[in-house]
Amino acid sequence: MRGIVKGFPGVAALAGVGLEVGRGEVVALVGENGAGKSTLMGVLGGILAPDQGEILWDGAPIALKGVREAQRLGIAHMHQELMVVPNLDVAANIHLGREHRHPITKILDRRGMAAAARRHLARIGVTNIDPGALASRLTTGQMQMVEIAKALSLNARLVVMDEPTSSLTLKEAGRLHEVIHELKRQGVAVIYISHRLNEIFAISDRVIVLRDGRRVAAFSTAETNHEEVVRAMVGRTLCESYPERNHARGAALFDVEGLGTEGAGGPNSFCLHHGEILGFAGLVGAGRTELMRALFGVSPINAGAITLEGRAYAPSSPREAISKGVYLVPEDRKLHGLILDMSVQHNLTLPSIKDFSPWKKIMPRKEREAARFEVDRMRIRTPSLLEQARNLSGGNQQKLAIGKWLARTPKALILDEPTRGIDVGARGEIYQHMAQLAAGGLGIILVSSDMEEVLGMSDRVAVMHEGRIAGILEDKAQITEENIMRLATGGSLIK
Repeated sequence: MRGIVKGFPGVAALAGVGLEVGRGEVVALVGENGAGKSTLMGVLGGILAPDQGEILWDGAPIALKGVREAQRLGIAHMHQELMVVPNLDVAANIHLGREHRHPITKILDRRGMAAAARRHLARIGVTNIDPGALASRLTTGQMQMVEIAKALSLNARLVVMDEPTSSLTLKEAGRLHEVIHELKRQGVAVIYISHRLNEIFAISDRVIVLRDGRRVAAFSTAETNHEEVVRAMVGRTLCESYPERNHARGAALFDVEGLGTEGAGGPNSFCLHHGEILGFAGLVGAGRTELMRALFGVSPINAGAITLEGRAYAPSSPREAISKGVYLVPEDRKLHGLILDMSVQHNLTLPSIKDFSPWKKIMPRKEREAARFEVDRMRIRTPSLLEQARNLSGGNQQKLAIGKWLARTPKALILDEPTRGIDVGARGEIYQHMAQLAAGGLGIILVSSDMEEVLGMSDRVAVMHEGRIAGILEDKAQITEENIMRLATGGSLIK
């Protein structure tokens, strides 16, 4: 790709960017949210037409007129935002647009598609997803695995992976890395986008850095280091260590006893204290998200009891949970966290709308000032407060989903995959916000598939296995990667 220029209303997304990748090479493409990574890959995938610049394939110029043309050339694109069709089954999603049909009758060969889907999933070590299951019944992590299988099914010469491990466990991510090494041995090129720099150093040959729509650096992975790459990404030296937290936890805030829920099963018991960050770890499908949905009043509670500050708490809806001071930032920001057709301002102020309408009439200036404060605090990159949420990059949408709750004063804040798709600079800011909120007495539940994040931010860790809490690690000496994985896979703690 040479001199690629792409602009949107009010935004110069790409300003003369170049990128090259050879056969059997893994090139990491990194940068903060809004740097232009996904836009550049949209041009390469035939989704977006460049305003200027050219693409050469095997040395010859090409003009991509759509996704199908890119796929015919052998370009497979795994998007940061999941592209599954919820009312189709897994096999149909994997073969979407390339369905198997009988050569004469043209009837769909569902059995053949299911068998092929099973093979593609097995390539990445997935054997527990039924090809006939509706995609709407899968967890976000399982949908991610279906996306990976779909990309691999194209027999591509170049695979673009945009944040492919954002919802995967360490074991699943490790299996994906093995698949990438196998693709590399077969001569397949990979462009790998990730905010997890440890992955970048583990699998890439070169690193290309974008900042503010420009290519600012290129490194041989073997000849650079973590600090140098981060400095190029953010334009400054960045301390990535997790914030020091020395305050003692307070009294019990959220007490859950023998809870039975839809999806998570149970019974589950745990206690969240004032000023505590309680981590929830486990493999994809362990029931963490389902348990959090029940605590927020989305899913029914079938058994057990909850108390909030000593009073009975049994929310029948999110509205009731919010009225009690319990807030949830969901793992799927587009489906459950934001109203995409509304502006940045309205998304940020919607939960607090009564604060800006004391006489049942919204006060525009007060609402605008509150939205501007959260945009600045969360470093949300947007052309204006009136920009639609759908036009922001994935990471900025995530900041928006978190920021709307920080504008309020919660008692308990549930963060389900809070840094999924968030750049390295913004992660540190979110961790600082979490630490400050906890120091102020807020109780935080952190659900994360990022093992480093769980280890770095949690005071205690509850580990789930097959719908139940298999154990709670009570102190830093117990909170180790090995202990978490033992409990997550049905084992027991090291004595």
